[in-house]
Order: sequence, then structure tokens, then C-alpha cells
Amino acid sequence: MGGSAPVRGAVLVLTSRQDGTADPVVHHLQEAGVPVVRLDPGDFPAGAVLDAELGGAVWAGSVRDAHRAVDLASVRSVYYRRPTPFSLAPGMSGPEQRWAYREARMGLGGVLLSLDCLWLNRPAAMSAAEYKPVQLTTAARCGLAVPPTLITSDPERAHAWARARPGPVVYKPLGGAFHVEESRTRIVYATRVGDLEELRDPALSLTAHCLQEWVDKDHEARVVIVGGHMFAVAIRVGSQAGHVDWRSDYASHSYEVVEVPARVRAGLGRYMHAFGLVYGAADFVISPDGSWTLLEVNPNGEWGWLAQACALPIAATIATLLEKGTP
Repeated sequence: MGGSAPVRGAVLVLTSRQDGTADPVVHHLQEAGVPVVRLDPGDFPAGAVLDAELGGAVWAGSVRDAHRAVDLASVRSVYYRRPTPFSLAPGMSGPEQRWAYREARMGLGGVLLSLDCLWLNRPAAMSAAEYKPVQLTTAARCGLAVPPTLITSDPERAHAWARARPGPVVYKPLGGAFHVEESRTRIVYATRVGDLEELRDPALSLTAHCLQEWVDKDHEARVVIVGGHMFAVAIRVGSQAGHVDWRSDYASHSYEVVEVPARVRAGLGRYMHAFGLVYGAADFVISPDGSWTLLEVNPNGEWGWLAQACALPIAATIATLLEKGTP
């Protein structure tokens, strides 16, 4: 498998074959003559081979699949996007699968994580930054405005808090919009709570729920942060559902490139430094008075459709950063 020599000095792109967002970054690297190897860790171990030997403080060897191989000791940078779960051999029992999966994660994952180079982003940094409660407190400490928020499993507390708000209340999922139920993927969007009595439903005690005070909204903006660069796009939506959550109605979007206010730019810089992030996609509400309120920062958020719609050089900026190997 993978008879060609391992590529030295490569940018290693870790993502699935179906990840179209990574394609223009790979294209820019190839156009610049930068060695690039795209691998999906999910091909391991069924369709990829790990061969790593520790010599001193560096793992030497390679990871290879049927088409390419990367020299581990000389990786210049890593673009961590959307890898898939490990692929295990059929016929294994449940305990065997759990053992093999854990060993694959600790083995291949451990070797890759030991690469001492620029990561966009390191998985550990992304994992810490994915927790919305941590995002909000960190953002507030960094000088960014955030909405008043309640996270609770107590129905009576949820009801009392919502009644005390001066305006509407919004429910938001804490772990992302996608939810798999009976093999079907459902999308849970942010939703304004119409009848506050619904918050007294005993079912709310079954897990944690996030409620936020509605922020007076003219439109929203996504700020794509790549190292020291920020690309901001205003997102205006022509429907009521999209006004609450723009992800629910892409067809009615209109886009405009905008400037990030200096105070917000400085706060985002502090935020990224606090988590050790190189990349992030920050979502803001822009109120009629022009104030910016942060909703969340996705450490692996999408940017491809905005770059295409507004002719933004996000892919080239990411590729340049990966080529340099320094933030």
C-alpha cells in the first residue's frame, strides 16, 4: 500500500474526501509548489498504514494510504478539518471494536498530535473552545459583549428567569444544530420561546438547556479569523425564521463585506489567544444602534460559501499560513 516515497516538508491536510471546503486550500498550496498530503484518519487502519519509530524527541516514519504517504518527521503544518471515524475490520466483536478503536486513537492520534508544528487548529484547543459556556465567559473576559444566558435543567428556574427578562427569550442547542434520531439527521435551530409556560415542562429536567435573552437585531455577521486576518461578512435574511437563525433559510440571504470595529477586533484577538486558536468563525448580532454582540465562535466553522459569494481570499490566506508554518 502506498509504494511511493513519503513526501517531505508537507502540509498535512486531515479531512474526509467529501470535504469541499479543503479543496481550494489544497489547490492554492499546489499552485504555490508547496508539498501537500491530504489524508483521512478515518481510513485507518483498514485503508491506511502507520509506521512510526521514536528516535530522540521526534517520531520518524510515515502514514500512508493507497495513493500517498507523508514523512512524519518533516511535516511543516497541519490543517485539521473534518476527519471521519476510524474504519475497523468487519467481524470484530463489540469489545474487540472498542479496544481496536481506542488503540487506533491513542496510536495514530498520539503520533499525529506529537507533531511539533503549526496546527490549524490543534484538536485539544478546539475541544476546549467548543463548549458554549466556556466561550461566553471567555468572550466576556476578553471585552466582547454577550447575551444574558441561563443554562439549567430546572423547569421552574427556566420559567422564572424567562419571565424576568425585559423581552423575548431564545432557546439554543448547546452541542450544535445536528441531531440524529432513528437514523435520520435533524437540525435544531435557535427558536424564540413563544409560550413561557412551556418552560415548565418536566421534560426540561432530562438534560441541560440553554436560554438567551433576545438581542435586538438588524442583521448578523460572521467573522472568519485566520491568524491575524479577519474577514467579516454581514448576513441579511429575508424571512422571519431566518431572522431568528440565519442557518434555517440560506435561500433568502444577502451578503456584504463589512469592517470589524476596532474594539471587537481587539476582543477577538484576545479570545483566540486565550484558547490557542489559529482559526475561528465568530457569529455576531448587529443591533440597530450598530453594537456587536457575540453569539459563538466555532473553532472549525465553515467559510467556503462566504468566500465564494464575496470573492474573499480566505483559502489563499489559510494556504499561505500553512506554507509558512507559523501563525
